[in-house]
Amino acid sequence: MAVIVLSGPIGAGKSSLTSILSKYLATDPFYESVDDNPVLPLFYENPKKYAFLLQVYFLNTRFKSIKKALSADNNVLDRSIYEDALFFQMNADIGRATKEEVTTYYELLDGMMAELKAMPKRQPDLLIHIHVSYETMIKRIQKRGRKYEQLSYDPTLEDYYKRLLTYYKPWYDQYNYSPKMVIDGDKYDFMNSADDCDKVLKMIVAKLKEVGKLPQDWTKL
Repeated sequence: MAVIVLSGPIGAGKSSLTSILSKYLATDPFYESVDDNPVLPLFYENPKKYAFLLQVYFLNTRFKSIKKALSADNNVLDRSIYEDALFFQMNADIGRATKEEVTTYYELLDGMMAELKAMPKRQPDLLIHIHVSYETMIKRIQKRGRKYEQLSYDPTLEDYYKRLLTYYKPWYDQYNYSPKMVIDGDKYDFMNSADDCDKVLKMIVAKLKEVGKLPQDWTKL
């Protein structure tokens, strides 16, 4: 089958699409647990103090996930190591990491990426990026209701979220580990509309056929 990784900002719907897609393709989903992440609430309380620790935590969990997924070769991951540096670099750019922390982080990342290159299967088969506007992002953040993500909890998150969105286009343009595609998360509400969900699944299946990861005559049983 294939290893598919998702990307997109906070609230884009990565975990929801992972669940939908894994059921549709009869593959195994990999979710990055947020609710039991001990560092994430600390980061929202004191971003400068905990930015480095949070990204090292994410880097470690995402490295384990992609290694396991590449070995199994039949998975959908709601997040991946390939997107990790985007978050850390943004935090570093706004002064939330020291020079020493930046150096250490990229040394860790480079070592992990080198280890992945030595595996029999070296990279995913498809990246699906979910693009959303700031307005859609905020609506979905509000809907899922995590207190520490809300603008009412910390008004400075508005600048953080808007800044984060600006990092995604250059990251996506430069991504070259696998074939890739974009889903318009503003246009297609795949979480709440059955029609939109069907359209998104058809686009993904067409892309998987295009890159040779599904037979041309494949249909959902």
